[in-house]
Amino acid sequence: MCMLHMLRRNEMREPIDVLICGAGAAGLTLAIDLARRGVRFALIEKRPTPFPGSRGKGIQPRTQEVFEDLGILDRAVAAGGLYPTVRKYAPDGSHVDQEAADVAEPTPAEPYRLALMIPQFKTEAVLRERLLELGHAPVFGVELTRMVIDRDGVEATLTTPDGTQTLHARYLVGADGGRSIVRNTLGIGFPGKTLGVRAIVADVVLEGLSRDAWHRFDSGNAGPLAICPLAGTDLFQIQAPVPLEGDIDLSAAALTERVALHTGRTDITVHSVAWSSTYGMNARLADHYRDGPVFLVGDAAHVHPPTGGQGLNTSVQDAYNLGWKLAAVLAGAPEALLDTYEAERRPVAADVLGLSTRLLAGMKTGDNRRTREVQQLDIGYPDSGLSLPSQAAGSNLAPGNRAPDANVRGAGGSPTRLFNLFKGTHWTLLVNGPSNFAPGAGLHIHSIGPGLEIEDPLGQFARSYGLDEGTAVLVRPDGYLAGCFSADQATALKEYWRQWHGPWH
Repeated sequence: MCMLHMLRRNEMREPIDVLICGAGAAGLTLAIDLARRGVRFALIEKRPTPFPGSRGKGIQPRTQEVFEDLGILDRAVAAGGLYPTVRKYAPDGSHVDQEAADVAEPTPAEPYRLALMIPQFKTEAVLRERLLELGHAPVFGVELTRMVIDRDGVEATLTTPDGTQTLHARYLVGADGGRSIVRNTLGIGFPGKTLGVRAIVADVVLEGLSRDAWHRFDSGNAGPLAICPLAGTDLFQIQAPVPLEGDIDLSAAALTERVALHTGRTDITVHSVAWSSTYGMNARLADHYRDGPVFLVGDAAHVHPPTGGQGLNTSVQDAYNLGWKLAAVLAGAPEALLDTYEAERRPVAADVLGLSTRLLAGMKTGDNRRTREVQQLDIGYPDSGLSLPSQAAGSNLAPGNRAPDANVRGAGGSPTRLFNLFKGTHWTLLVNGPSNFAPGAGLHIHSIGPGLEIEDPLGQFARSYGLDEGTAVLVRPDGYLAGCFSADQATALKEYWRQWHGPWH
């Protein structure tokens, strides 16, 4: 019986593998990754209905690559659009237009170079649709109220619309936001600072502004205000700082007055408000991401100011990193594999906190430009235990690097890409030339070269990877390089596999 029905009928008598608390972008990403790997899990959300707003609206290039692997990129692109130009207004009403970020053309190695705009509620809808295709769905209106860690996992007490029930999970993942019940119950510290900025965000229907630009009014006495058309909708998003204390009226009439105050214009009218929020900006990072069988992902582990569009992307990539590792350990991989989750992802969040805070400071001075660092394509794990120091000469890449894409061709004549070879739940071994490596369960081996399974007629694979003849590169399920192996290092590959994956079959 489906987890959804069992939870609703209070019939969760058998243990499950993973309980995910929180059905936002991070929880949904993790659920999709577990579902496609056949893991027995439940995804609960204390809200009675899905999140209705657009607090996060930017999908960075690296997350687009993740979405491609999960099978939802085309849907996300169709549901959203590219960012418009930024139109900056002077007090006299004149304006100048500039790009929201450095414009970079896609390359064979990096096929996505521009951020995608899609409101958070639409991103989560796309994720839920994909999860449903895999036979699962979040259960809304169910809240974790107590958990006890025991030697076999976690005993969780849930409050549901039909009463209280208890279920046992081998692992529990807190994807339940900045006020995480999971983190607070564990007593994990969440140090950081309040940034002294309070702001409003509102998704509205308005008239008086065009939809071809992100309108920014930074020069008025009332302070900055931004009004951005939300791609894929008929809504605009209003953002503006507000006083640190006091109630804020977010009705349509009050927002119309606020817009007039900031812009000096009376021709902009807010007709209705679809969603709104007032929030204080914080930069915080959990002391730990793991406590035994319990893990933190997303905002439960780190919160950022919204500048640079980093929060949702970092959260999705947390889940993408953790999902394959949980599934591997449940299938027999060494438990030590799960320790690499915090070791890899916590330093990334620390860097993102610094980036978002710097961008916030720049915004206060009118510097809104976004450079390559927000794209998250350069994130890697060179210091991870999973990154085997290279024993093979002649590679352009280092273990821990993101594995580049390339346009190649199958021996049958059909064009394809390396990302198509990576797509799915397996590890991938790319061999420059004929392979001397034995096959193994969960490992896809591809020989690349003239007359081989995969050909490189454009030389893109050769330029990006720079492998010597016979050398192989091992790519993790999440698209990062694990290590390079010369043709005579089949034993070293098997030793690595046994250490992190289990017996070679």
